[in-house]
Amino acid sequence: MHQTRVLILCTGNSCRSQMAEGLMRASAARKGMDIEIESAGIRPHVVDPHAIESLADIGIDISNHRSKSVMLFVGQRFDYVITVCDAAAEMCPVFPGHTQRLHWPTEDPAHTVGDAAAVRAAFARIRDELAARIERWLAETFDHPTVHPGP
Repeated sequence: MHQTRVLILCTGNSCRSQMAEGLMRASAARKGMDIEIESAGIRPHVVDPHAIESLADIGIDISNHRSKSVMLFVGQRFDYVITVCDAAAEMCPVFPGHTQRLHWPTEDPAHTVGDAAAVRAAFARIRDELAARIERWLAETFDHPTVHPGP
């Protein structure tokens, strides 16, 4: 049996996919799941400091993450490729094997207009939306109760 591999894609790999990677990795570790999680971008940018701060607020450290191009992963096998923005969904390359593609359109908090409090709140809201989605998906996909036959 092979280790499950997940790739999370967005346009810049600067906030949404970075937060999702950190959240999923922390949740999978907490549950004792053996899942390899990566993130990448179609046109990678620097990791947004607000994304780092938003996850630090809930005890997850992604300060060592770096933005990566999806081209680093082309040709590799992934069990799941999750796109978190429409542009990534449209431009996502094909991966070998039986890759399941999922699309979780997520608002980009980096486009928030307003003061520092408004930006912080937008990142926290997207973080919490992603966390809830990830928890549901992990439970639906991997937490299958064992069915025991009756007496």
